[in-house]
Amino acid sequence: MASSAHALAAATPASRDKYVDLLRVASLGTVVLGHWLMAAVSVRGDGRAEVGNLLAVEPRLQLLTWALQVMPVFFFVGGFSHALSYRSLRRKAGERGENGEHGENGGGALYSVFLRARLQRLLRPTVVFIGVWGALALALQLAGREGGLLDVSLRLVAQPLWFIGIYLAMVAFTPPLLRLHERYGWGAFGGLVAAAGLVDVLRFGFGVPYVAFLNFAFVWLAVHQLGFLRADGKLRRPYLLAGAGLTGAVLLVTYGPYPLSMVGMPGEKISNMAPPTFALLCHGLWLVGGVESLRGPAQRWLRRPRVWRAVVAANGVSMTAFLWHLTAMLGVYGALLALGVRLPEPATGVRWAQVPVRVVVAGGVTALLVTVFRRFEQPSAVVLGESGVSPAGARPAAALGVTLCLFGVLGLSMVGFGGLLEGHTAVLIAVRVTAPVAVAMTLVGWLLVERAGRGRPEAA
Repeated sequence: MASSAHALAAATPASRDKYVDLLRVASLGTVVLGHWLMAAVSVRGDGRAEVGNLLAVEPRLQLLTWALQVMPVFFFVGGFSHALSYRSLRRKAGERGENGEHGENGGGALYSVFLRARLQRLLRPTVVFIGVWGALALALQLAGREGGLLDVSLRLVAQPLWFIGIYLAMVAFTPPLLRLHERYGWGAFGGLVAAAGLVDVLRFGFGVPYVAFLNFAFVWLAVHQLGFLRADGKLRRPYLLAGAGLTGAVLLVTYGPYPLSMVGMPGEKISNMAPPTFALLCHGLWLVGGVESLRGPAQRWLRRPRVWRAVVAANGVSMTAFLWHLTAMLGVYGALLALGVRLPEPATGVRWAQVPVRVVVAGGVTALLVTVFRRFEQPSAVVLGESGVSPAGARPAAALGVTLCLFGVLGLSMVGFGGLLEGHTAVLIAVRVTAPVAVAMTLVGWLLVERAGRGRPEAA
């Protein structure tokens, strides 16, 4: 691992934007740390363990989410990377000849290859994670091992999969939204912002049902669109973006129906996260503008060889660490309970004193899990050749595959791995889903994306 990171760091071209890689690692790392800090595990009077949210116990701490809710930064970085990747494939297709292999049906092959190239490091470790936890949950249920922290774990470990689903949608919509960006520039971004605002007006002003779920697309795709603008060098005054976003978020939270927390809170009637609100979009704008304002000093820091090697190494395992970090944290708490260790009450001085130790131990367990599963995050070579299906069928197969994966992982994030045999359900928008159905959709979708985007070896 270290030697591979050293070689990759040494081979980094001078034109690479290292700051984007740092933002990717830092945003996922902040999410992991935030989850470890917010988890409030306690034992009730009847001896059952439950996992609460420290921000609900201490509402004053909710202001911290304005710094710790950094998923907008990751989606912004995704937009930047997706734009470069698709343009690179499009350029190679043009070099092969528009009337040749990528002629009338070439667009479908290009789309399918793009999807597979961008989703390999996302879907493969995700499918492995789902397979391992699904098999474990089924084995535990057949053995009659239920109750306590185990039941909570079977539900919680799947929750971060919502992020995978949103990211899948961003990849799927990159080609058409990139074309809109290339034609309208800031206008395409403005259209998504306006659509997100209109959704909230209809939701809060007129009580229109179900319209709020449209902001899962409009809010996150607007942040993603900022990555396109960044790729074209059009974010020249990021401090203006940061100022406008922060001002908007403060005004909306102060005078509007929006809660202070930028993450979901237990029992909240309105959440800024699910569905996303216009306040969350403003929060994303200020974060993106803020990190872009720090680009200069960060780039100078990244010129240090050791720093850049660390970023390269972390990037190689970041998705694996993200998928397994809750497993590690809950495993640490489970071990403490099994050993009879008394857990302190949330938000007490004793608990805060123990936080550094628990974070270090959870980090160590995560590192062990990464060692076991990191090989599934390594992408294989993707070539721009003939896909595994006919060119005419490549685009529909890829689109169907990514759609199935999207709804599969979103459904699984809501229903979790518990109650597999009883058919426990959860409501995804307006449809009830079960874990087996969600798993099946994810697996079939992944296979479709892989097959539709696989090039011929001889095309290399």
